[in-house]
Amino acid sequence: MRVVIQDNYDKMCKWAANYIAAKINNHKKGLLLNRPFVLGLPTGSSPIGVYKELVRMNKAGEVSFENVVTFNMDEYLGLPREHDQSYWYFMHDNFFNHLVDMKPENINILNGMTDDPEGECARYEEKIALYGGIDLFMGGIGVDGHIAFNEPFTSLASRTGVRNLTTDTRIVNSRFFGNDPEAVPAQALSVGVGTVTDSKEVLILINGHNKAKALAETVEGSVSHKWTCSALQMHNGAIIACDEAACDELTVGAYKYFLDIEKKERL
Repeated sequence: MRVVIQDNYDKMCKWAANYIAAKINNHKKGLLLNRPFVLGLPTGSSPIGVYKELVRMNKAGEVSFENVVTFNMDEYLGLPREHDQSYWYFMHDNFFNHLVDMKPENINILNGMTDDPEGECARYEEKIALYGGIDLFMGGIGVDGHIAFNEPFTSLASRTGVRNLTTDTRIVNSRFFGNDPEAVPAQALSVGVGTVTDSKEVLILINGHNKAKALAETVEGSVSHKWTCSALQMHNGAIIACDEAACDELTVGAYKYFLDIEKKERL
């Protein structure tokens, strides 16, 4: 696992955006020009700074999304895309609508209004496979370490499916629903932990002191379905991009190790 520690949130986001852009650009220069670059994307507060920087780079001609296909992590079940708290709305409002060359047909987001949730999830997995898998999946984690809507004790081998949201998750997300946890949908459609870790690379954003315990469990804890983020320890292409505030519960030895390794990477 690679852990990239940045001074603050803004620097973390710029590092992550530059990394993603470089991967897209290198793919374009490579031999697989007939195959798009497949990018997994999250919602939430953590990636907003990354999206802003990628939009800036796109408008400046530093990266093109013309040959990029995206798959989003999750969507609330029963929430229409026009709802201002749907993840379809979030992604278009914060990212897709601002890119100059993103093709609408290359955007994939689970349909929260489907009459066949299980079938929708199965088709999503099949479409990812049809593209040859996801090249890079960017994500964030919750304070309890959950990836996408894979709450604690979700199988680390799980695939895209219907997820029941915990009371804690509904309380945390209620700030977007008038501070009413009952207004937060009780279920969501979500990629599985296994869906994420099947990706060639996984880039997880972790920022803020409230995520410090989750970062420590991700990096130094045991692999356990109690902390679904810990599955990243088994992934050969896992990268954690974090800020200083999120490092508060890392051991001193681990903190110094990752700073030292990254310093050597830059030399």
